[in-house]
Amino acid sequence: MVLNDQLPYAKIFEAGSINEATQNTPDGIDLILLDINLQGLNGLDGMVLLKRKWARVPVIVLSSQDGPETIRDALGRGAVCFMSKADSADKIVDILNHVLHGEYATPETPPDNAVLSLLQHLTPRQCEVLDLLCQGMSNKLIARRLALSENTVRGHVQAILGFLQVSSRSEAAFAARQRGLIG
Repeated sequence: MVLNDQLPYAKIFEAGSINEATQNTPDGIDLILLDINLQGLNGLDGMVLLKRKWARVPVIVLSSQDGPETIRDALGRGAVCFMSKADSADKIVDILNHVLHGEYATPETPPDNAVLSLLQHLTPRQCEVLDLLCQGMSNKLIARRLALSENTVRGHVQAILGFLQVSSRSEAAFAARQRGLIG
């Protein structure tokens, strides 16, 4: 109701499950607002299916489960930001507008957690590449897994190395584990 009132130009499609969303929502969407608690597959586990269907569409997780671990998990799986259901309607609409305009916003007062600030500076794709890099995959294997070119993966790896301020893949894996970016 609030979204319809505050975003009158938006076409809003609702789904009660990941399965319903992937089957009954048109391809040309601009944003996914995802709750964690859904029927069947939960929102976090289902995010991979949503990203598979709408790879370039930003996902915002909106949930009452707003602990640091949940937020880190959401951002690590590709959400561009996390919002608490306890946030004001104005704040939620403001963040939605920023994301719709390509400005990936994050909550004004995220939990006091260094991991969140690190993940907020890596793109969702870089988080995926970092995860696979930490699993010991080569650029070629990462490219195959994520359906990217090796050059694109190489660029992401270089950005990750620069961000973590390390000079090798093994140092990146160590630094990522040490900082809690990867389990």
